[in-house]
Amino acid sequence: MKKEVKHTTLYRAYRPQTFKEVHGQSHVVDVLAKAIQNKKVAHAYLFAGSRGTGKTSVARILARELGVSDKDLYEIDAASNTGVDNIRELREGVFVAPFDSPYKFYIIDEAHMLSRAAWNAFLKTLEEPPAHAIFVLATTEKDKIPDTIQSRCEIYSFKQPTREVLAGVIEDVAKSEGYSLERSASELIAL
Repeated sequence: MKKEVKHTTLYRAYRPQTFKEVHGQSHVVDVLAKAIQNKKVAHAYLFAGSRGTGKTSVARILARELGVSDKDLYEIDAASNTGVDNIRELREGVFVAPFDSPYKFYIIDEAHMLSRAAWNAFLKTLEEPPAHAIFVLATTEKDKIPDTIQSRCEIYSFKQPTREVLAGVIEDVAKSEGYSLERSASELIAL
């Protein structure tokens, strides 16, 4: 975990930076780490789960573990970029080689917010992606992602962390911030 917390919110300061720092999602991170180790990384992933379960954080970590630099990491908020023009712009750029990384890595957050026209425009790219492109679609509403898109992705379901996991994280953050908590207090906060 990050130790320096000057002028930033705790959730940002303590956002996981490695797979080992991700709590409660071992069923996801173990498979992704193994895929990297075996050089069997997919070109498209769908990360589904409720808000705050680590979907975007794990996507960023995956990019970092694959050696993707900030110049080749593209984060798109589908909630504010829902249209076909945004996807057409992505499609045009995806075929350009990465700047200084082995991959161009696209994280499309709140993917369920894309319009039907945007999905139709994106489908061709998912069907025939360039070898250097990886897409992670993150969503809280998997049922709103078209079946034609889902069938072209490796799908990972992110679970709500248990109270025990949350209490442990709360204790770790409190300790890093110079506080001590009794277990009963951290469990109460984790409710």
